[in-house]
Amino acid sequence: MIARHKNRKGFSLIELLIVVTIILIIAAIAIPNLIKAKMQGNETAAVGALRTLSESTVMYSNSYGGYPHALADLGPPGTGTAPSATAAELIDSGLASGVKSGYKFTFAVTATDPAGNVVSYTVTATPVTPGTTGQRSFFVDSSGTIRASQGGIADSSSPPLG
Repeated sequence: MIARHKNRKGFSLIELLIVVTIILIIAAIAIPNLIKAKMQGNETAAVGALRTLSESTVMYSNSYGGYPHALADLGPPGTGTAPSATAAELIDSGLASGVKSGYKFTFAVTATDPAGNVVSYTVTATPVTPGTTGQRSFFVDSSGTIRASQGGIADSSSPPLG
């Protein structure tokens, strides 16, 4: 019987604990970097979405005379329905809903002409969970200039992105 135990192959409990400890140390180093990379990716996606919204509002204006009244106006129409001024099919349904890639997009009309056509607008992008989904907020208006703010909500006085 003694000979049998000496020939057993495997790891001791101490060896397994050392390996688990090393894995936990590596994870403790890697997870903050992963979270930071995820936030940076969300911020990049938010800026890309603002560029898309800025370009889509110009296309909408060329097609329907004036900017849209809401984000949903740029979104897809219902099944079997042709694009219209209330569903222009210029952006995807996720962005049209106002939340995408950890950011909330808020569309606001800032001026209309006497006929009720929108002549200027603003869009703000704020992190859904600040510090987790993103650190900066972003802003674009009918001029197309994207602005960013490290603290608080970005607006027309925030510095341009660049």
